[in-house]
Amino acid sequence: MSATEVLCQSTNCLNGNPPSRLECPTCHKLGIKGSFFCGQECFKAGCESSFHLFQYLELTRVFIVPEGVSETGMVVPDRITRPDYAEDGIPVSESRRAGQPPRILSPEEQEKMRTVCRLAREVLDIAASHIRPGVTTDEIDAVVHQACVERNAYPSPLNYRHFPKSVCTSINEVICHGIPDQRELQEGDIINIGFHGDLNETYPVGRIDEDSERLIRTARKCLDESIKICKPGVLIRDIGKVIEPIARANGCSSVRTYTGHGINDIFHCAPNVPHYAKNKAVGTMKPGMCFTIEPMINLGGNWDEVHWPDNWTATTVDGKRSAQFEETLLITEAGVEVLTAGKPRDL
Repeated sequence: MSATEVLCQSTNCLNGNPPSRLECPTCHKLGIKGSFFCGQECFKAGCESSFHLFQYLELTRVFIVPEGVSETGMVVPDRITRPDYAEDGIPVSESRRAGQPPRILSPEEQEKMRTVCRLAREVLDIAASHIRPGVTTDEIDAVVHQACVERNAYPSPLNYRHFPKSVCTSINEVICHGIPDQRELQEGDIINIGFHGDLNETYPVGRIDEDSERLIRTARKCLDESIKICKPGVLIRDIGKVIEPIARANGCSSVRTYTGHGINDIFHCAPNVPHYAKNKAVGTMKPGMCFTIEPMINLGGNWDEVHWPDNWTATTVDGKRSAQFEETLLITEAGVEVLTAGKPRDL
């Protein structure tokens, strides 16, 4: 057995506890060492033990954040306008608009979206500049929070449906909605930083392996190629028809649980934008429509996810890595405008 291999930790392993490399992602984040399993059955049995679950719940309890204050104590100044969920975590405005068709934004509203998306891009780029081994995701969260406040903006993830931080940080096998904590970034990690504007990107931490490079390139290509078809008259469901073949051709899969969405003066609204083929999304692109495309791409053929007890973090079921890119788009008479566009990166 090599130094990097650990025997399967299941107490009821049917394979005789062979050397194993499938690590429990929950235990990895908690810092519980040696939680490796030889297959899915042992993985599920081992990670559902009361010991693991107890430790996880103790360390990741979700708190209702008081209005204007993040879990880490960072304050949103009184001068900054708060969304309706800032105090109790409930986005009432979204519920009221549920089921309504996509809004067509007026020229004035479109200009407001341009401004907000420009600021969001600035914040994301500032956060990305702090990515390096040894930095914690809590530190990145603090950077995002401060950058928002400096721009007289509320950090939109904060207390949205009780999310406890100002940004999502999703590392390695985490598909989306990772909660910042004291975990230090390590050489070879990949991290996605997501921020309401709405945009996110996946970044390498130092040097990464070839599979991670391929994954990041594929995720970016899925987004870029799907944006190219956007213009008035195109069916929303056709976006997924572009994305899934690209993912499959590169040995990856497109997550089906989460979708792109409409965005304007509320966080999430119509249209619903699936990222896989043969979906049943309703609607046609029209000038003045604003929405996101945000494909989440997993290494390998399994697009499914596991949800952690924090009610937010979603990870791959097999521990393989996941990457994502997102942009906010405005459909125009001439085609499409990428409101959150940044400088091209060398991937």
